[in-house]
Amino acid sequence: MTDIRTTLRLTIASAALMAAMPAWAQAAEDAPEDIIVVAQKENQTEVTRGGSLGALGNKAAEDVPFSVKSYNAALILNQQPLTLGQVLENDPSVRTTYGFGNAAEQFIIRGFVLAGDDVGYDGLYGISPRQLVAPELYESVQVLNGASAFLNGAAPGGSGLGGSVNLIPKRAGRKDLQRITLGYVSDAHFGASFDVSRRFGDGSIGVRINGAGRRGDVSIDDEFRSSYVLGGAFDYDGGDLRLSLDFAYQRVKVRGLRHKVTLGAGLTQVPDVPAADHNYSQPWTYTTLRDLFGMVKAEYDISDKAMVYASFGARDGSEDGIYGGITVNNAVTGADTGSALFVPRTDNNEAAQAGIRIKLDGAGMSHEVNLGGSALWQVNRNAYDFLGGFAGFATNLYNTTPVPLPGTGFVGGDLDNPTPVSRNRLWSLFASDTIGFWDDRILFTAGLRLQTVNAKSYDYNTGALGIEYDENTISPVFGLVVKPVEGLSLFANRIQGLSQGPTSPNDPAIINPGVVFPPYKTTQYEGGAKLAVGGFNLSVAAYRTDQPVGYAVGGVFGIFGEQRNKGLEFGVDGEIVEGLRLIAGASFTSAKLRDTGIPAVDGNTAPGVPDYLVNANVEWDVPFAPALTLTGRFVQTGEQWVDRANTLKIPSWTRFDLGARFVAVVGDNPLTFRAGVDNVANKRYWASSFDVFSPQLLQGAPRTFKLSASIDL
Repeated sequence: MTDIRTTLRLTIASAALMAAMPAWAQAAEDAPEDIIVVAQKENQTEVTRGGSLGALGNKAAEDVPFSVKSYNAALILNQQPLTLGQVLENDPSVRTTYGFGNAAEQFIIRGFVLAGDDVGYDGLYGISPRQLVAPELYESVQVLNGASAFLNGAAPGGSGLGGSVNLIPKRAGRKDLQRITLGYVSDAHFGASFDVSRRFGDGSIGVRINGAGRRGDVSIDDEFRSSYVLGGAFDYDGGDLRLSLDFAYQRVKVRGLRHKVTLGAGLTQVPDVPAADHNYSQPWTYTTLRDLFGMVKAEYDISDKAMVYASFGARDGSEDGIYGGITVNNAVTGADTGSALFVPRTDNNEAAQAGIRIKLDGAGMSHEVNLGGSALWQVNRNAYDFLGGFAGFATNLYNTTPVPLPGTGFVGGDLDNPTPVSRNRLWSLFASDTIGFWDDRILFTAGLRLQTVNAKSYDYNTGALGIEYDENTISPVFGLVVKPVEGLSLFANRIQGLSQGPTSPNDPAIINPGVVFPPYKTTQYEGGAKLAVGGFNLSVAAYRTDQPVGYAVGGVFGIFGEQRNKGLEFGVDGEIVEGLRLIAGASFTSAKLRDTGIPAVDGNTAPGVPDYLVNANVEWDVPFAPALTLTGRFVQTGEQWVDRANTLKIPSWTRFDLGARFVAVVGDNPLTFRAGVDNVANKRYWASSFDVFSPQLLQGAPRTFKLSASIDL
């Protein structure tokens, strides 16, 4: 019945689009050409090479010894992603997975996890929503490949050792904006958004307000999602003095989430992938997330050679949910054991940073000196109820039937009024100098960040202080950029990653749950090249990163050995010929486990790390059809080991997405129609096998249809 309803809706929508096409074409022929040209230009999906590099400030990629790029707001508008993970599907070094039983997105960058807790908000940790991020509020999504302990400080969630993601909120541009968008995502997910931007007076004061609301079933059977966001930005540009205030509200709900699949002990094969749209969750599972967050920021030019800056952000977040899970016991029949976990949680975070940037010249050299510091305060309150205890209930991966919600089981904490279970304090001071030679065609950067991590954990039931550690460490950075000819930049770096140590999970199989481990470091060596020719960019990078590894052995969670990742990355973006644009790349990774003390594991490939990733996005402005742009995306992911013993493996997978957009003019206003299909072939596949605790699989999304229309008034 669901397939019939979906087919009927799509048939009606397609018929409406086809019926309207002649009118749009006529409108395009009759419309002022400059309106269409400007609208098409503003709709172009683009990658910016460069972005925010924390302590070093905003930099062009050619001037820094790191790999950084940004995906623009037009990409978000055109592709209609429901989550941040769907934006990052465009990056050939990033893949997305979920947390245990819930909708929390996690990102795998260079083979290491970046938790949602550790996504930055305009340079500050702990401010953006931690589980799911609605993309509509952001002007760009920046991706830094590689470790960043010196640049951004330690990630509070204990991840981000292979790369980081930074969200840049929307602010008023120089051009006024009034945009309304209506959208549809199959199976029955409808939404609308608005975006208004103005500058006042002499242009020194800017205001931007935008919001979105959407709800309904998505393409996975009986999976419901809703999202409501509202963002505001106020800025003042007085020349020497620049001020900004950003605030946002986000409320997201997911019901019937198709969660990850855990593989039980003793399985000798990976289960076949269920039907692409099949949902093996229980109807009573849900997660509700509410976040109120924002930031105030100031910059002041003391002179044309010196600038001071400061920012402060805060987030108040709450979430609760009944999370589901299944553990497959028979890979052939799909027989499994289901589980349910109720978790109420609140978070109160504050973060700040301040510094001074000084530029000096003399003796044939230039200097850019950066001095500053950062601080982060986090309080987490939560409780848990393993509903029904640990015995679970019988269900099936392929033939899933509803079961009653289990009653209260194993409880930790006060479910009605959770008390603090952790308090984190992260402080740091940093200093760096970038020395330029040969008219800044050679740039050498050296810096140190002194970091303090103070973490306290408390007993769920008594509130008594359990474990506390207070560790100091220094994170250095060395980087070199050489620009031998115009447009070519060669670079190398040595930088460390630093993370708060992992916490052993609250899992019945773990005999030391809740133990917080001291911070650990990674060391990264990287070298590469960047070439910019006109509007076309090419890049290549090679790297090696060593990371301590935490997992369970014999029921005891601890730090056992290290994971060494070595890889190559290639990227290309820009306009190949007029009207034909490409965003593409590939990455190749070898991830090996070392010195684990377990003969069956030493030398094996780390689970959940594909041996290669390939992405290609193409946009073509059709020359013989005014105002029409065709789009396509190719995504390929290599095979992945599921377990550390390397006995179970999921195969490589490939996905194709197709789309089109058309610009018409209504009363001198551009009206853009978009249509797209993700996973055109409706391929069923295991997308990821990544999990830091046990072998788990995440299934890829089924064929998904998307329609939207935006008008700029």
